[in-house]
Amino acid sequence: MKRIGLTGSIGSGKSTVASLLRARGFAVLDADQIARELTGCPEVLSELLTFGPEVVRAGRLDRAALARRVFGDPEALARLNALIHPRVRAELARRREALGAETVFEEVPLLYESGLQGSYDSVIVVDAPLPQRLERLSRRGLPEADARRRDALQLPADTKRALASAVLENTGSLVELEAALDALLLRLQLQPG
Repeated sequence: MKRIGLTGSIGSGKSTVASLLRARGFAVLDADQIARELTGCPEVLSELLTFGPEVVRAGRLDRAALARRVFGDPEALARLNALIHPRVRAELARRREALGAETVFEEVPLLYESGLQGSYDSVIVVDAPLPQRLERLSRRGLPEADARRRDALQLPADTKRALASAVLENTGSLVELEAALDALLLRLQLQPG
């Protein structure tokens, strides 16, 4: 099985690329989706209460409250990552094995920050300039100050680009992104299955 990591800075378009890969018949796992599922489990919710009673309301995680709590506090963010990341990695492994696909893409936003690059046969970084990423995040309702703070917690885009096996530029239209993705898949000799 060939494992391909898919990552990039916040707002770069990783999820769009993941959707395009699925549409082309590739197996794609989403670490963020798995994290969302896991944070709905009673055991995990109970542990998340250590971040304050406001982060769990009516038996559900209040993601915005948790974000406000951890993104300004490096120690709290490290505790959250220590709580969630091992569970996400274990679930990724379980789902990857269940797929039995020849090639599996794993969308992992904090791939480099978590030191996971050595787990993959190759890593594709999706990238776009910061102003363009901020505009995308604003359209999704994330205030610029919050987007900048989250971006600052990640490795700089230039560092990710330097570490990547391949970089997929997401600076134009969806049609241009699709063409760039298809060219990259051809260059890497990747086919669904």
